[in-house]
Amino acid sequence: MSRCPARAPRRPPLLRFEGWIAGLGTRSGTRIVLGHWQRSPFGPFSDVMLEGADGERLLLAPTRQTADFIGGTYVFDTVRVVPVRVRIADGTWTVTAGPLRLCFAAGRRGPLGLLLRVLPGALVRRPAWSTLTDRPARLLLPGVRTRGSAGAGRREWYGARDLRPIRLVSAFFEGADLGPAAPVEPPVRFGFGSAPRKPSLTRVTTTVALGPGEREPATATARPA
Repeated sequence: MSRCPARAPRRPPLLRFEGWIAGLGTRSGTRIVLGHWQRSPFGPFSDVMLEGADGERLLLAPTRQTADFIGGTYVFDTVRVVPVRVRIADGTWTVTAGPLRLCFAAGRRGPLGLLLRVLPGALVRRPAWSTLTDRPARLLLPGVRTRGSAGAGRREWYGARDLRPIRLVSAFFEGADLGPAAPVEPPVRFGFGSAPRKPSLTRVTTTVALGPGEREPATATARPA
């Protein structure tokens, strides 16, 4: 008696975020990770993750929808929905996000940044490429991972397309000066990997595979930052 073939399992939906990640430490011990997304399932938006010297992890996101998604992917002690605005002029980034005021300049690319710039975008966007580069990334940039598991049963891949050092940091949180730039040390603990130890600005494609039973966002409510 013949049997019908089993139905192949459905692949989880893939969400792609195209933009920049800035990771930096400060002399006060606060570490900051800025995501500036020019293309995403939620439209253009920016968000900020902070980890204080005491280990408290804070997310600043511009809408409840983005806060829920990011908060479900990573781990935070506190989540706040606040306006997050980013202005870029002549290589200088100015960020206002609720209680945070941040300003930094992007420096000249080193050899790794120049190499990443020539990689084809179509290649870098593929999760298979991020899987291949995970081990080299760990060796070249301790703490960095290009693939891993996230919250809610999700999986993530990071494909870097540019890398520049961060210079001339000015950062204030709730009116207190966080001090000049410092290494991202200890590594941040939002997810499976950290930002590079040296303050860096990375152009990246982030791909997120949703967890079992999750659906793609129905609407994009975030506004450009």
